Amino acid sequence: MAEKVKAERKDLENNKKARRDYEIIEVIEAGISLLGSELKSIKSGGLSLQESYIVVKNGEVFLTGAHIAPYTFTGIQPPDPYRSRKLLLHRKEIEKLNSKVQQKGLTIVPLKAYQNEKGLIKIEIALGKGKKVHDKRQDLKQKEVSRKLDRVLKRQ
Repeated sequence: MAEKVKAERKDLENNKKARRDYEIIEVIEAGISLLGSELKSIKSGGLSLQESYIVVKNGEVFLTGAHIAPYTFTGIQPPDPYRSRKLLLHRKEIEKLNSKVQQKGLTIVPLKAYQNEKGLIKIEIALGKGKKVHDKRQDLKQKEVSRKLDRVLKRQ
């Protein structure tokens, strides 16, 4: 009997800064509308989510500030690397995000981009609240303590 081998998702880009700067409240998976050359560029590692954010305009959600490097083997004029790209979400998800963003201090940030089992590019976005400086220090202290515990446990 032939067994189906389930392909795992392939991470293309992680936004480490988002987890450091924001307290993550809720995570949602979204599709992204891309051009062909942008898709090839992302699959070859040309995506950067640093300094990018999510904006809700007229009932639509856009990824703004993400950099997709121009694909070198395209014969046409490459699109603007920093252009806003539409995220694909259900209407209820958009309304829910928009209502929560209206609250003070909440924002939507991209966490990671990955390729799912079907080969589609997905963006993991999160609703987050900005961390204060003392919150960041507390997180660093907790990480340091857990590292020390791991070292002690390895020695024994």
